[in-house]
Amino acid sequence: MTREAFTALVEEALLEIPRRFREAMHNIAVVIEDEPPPEVLADLEVPPGDSLFGLYQGTPLTERSWAHGNALPDRISIYQGPIEDACDSNDDIRDCVAETVIHEFGHYFGMSEEEIEEIEEKY
Repeated sequence: MTREAFTALVEEALLEIPRRFREAMHNIAVVIEDEPPPEVLADLEVPPGDSLFGLYQGTPLTERSWAHGNALPDRISIYQGPIEDACDSNDDIRDCVAETVIHEFGHYFGMSEEEIEEIEEKY
């Protein structure tokens, strides 16, 4: 899949986030990368042969104090290579991108893995 087509899927997934949540999203960059860096996989103790579809880096909204400000944007990375490798069709890629975007924004909003998985099951 071309980067342009993949980017369009990420943008589509972002538009699917309910408006009340989109309006609460500030100072966050969503970037698409080919693969997660090896040092990130090592830091997260991802076993060899496994990979990441996405990664949230920043301070979740629930952990910010009143003094949080003048900070660099939080960052959500979506990794195209691992998503494509795990999927059998363009429809599968679209679904995986949407789930990954939702998952990483769940971390931005301070949700636990269990809460995120519950939302993913409904999606």
